[in-house]
Amino acid sequence: MTTRPFSVADVMTKKVVAVRPDASFKEIVTAMERWKVTALPVLEGEGRVVGVVSEADLLLKEEFHDHRLGMVEQLRRRDATAKAGSDRAAELMTTPAVTVRPEASLPRAARLMATRRVKRLPVVDADGMIQGVVSRSDLLKVFLRSDGELADEIRRDVVTRLFPLSRDRIEVRVDAGVVTLTGEVRDSTLVPLAERLARAVEGVVDVRCALTLATGA
Repeated sequence: MTTRPFSVADVMTKKVVAVRPDASFKEIVTAMERWKVTALPVLEGEGRVVGVVSEADLLLKEEFHDHRLGMVEQLRRRDATAKAGSDRAAELMTTPAVTVRPEASLPRAARLMATRRVKRLPVVDADGMIQGVVSRSDLLKVFLRSDGELADEIRRDVVTRLFPLSRDRIEVRVDAGVVTLTGEVRDSTLVPLAERLARAVEGVVDVRCALTLATGA
């Protein structure tokens, strides 16, 4: 198939709100509130990502505000208590940052967010320099593609390529992202592949495949 799959670069936010390692606790909170984000990349030099400071990192200060820990709990939660006593991004941030490359696929970014339990990923180049930020909502942008756009891509890149002789007997309908394939084909062994390729088109919610073998094929 010739259509290039969507990558992180296609959906990421290029305008990045970030802080420097010496940013104060209040500066970080203010930036989060102003820009309505839950985490901020921490940059040094000309834009190299050295960590990420999140709401979870900041809330440790509130958690331990009036809670005195015993010796065993202090040892067990050493990193958390250290952050609770800090007021600069360099001490508050989580490092190394969980990042993703611009050319990464959307499923890879989604899996990374899920396994590392983060809502946003700094997007960096090979040198670790910030290129943008991708969030959960960014990954959902592909589902805003119109039904007509999805239908055109499936006709062109799936139906026409797999069934060049049967394409005029195949109907592609898309309703709210759900694809329905109906009609007759000369080679039924290609039907599972057609369903799989249609499902892989960015923005498709589901596929209902009702292709059958043409009579006398």
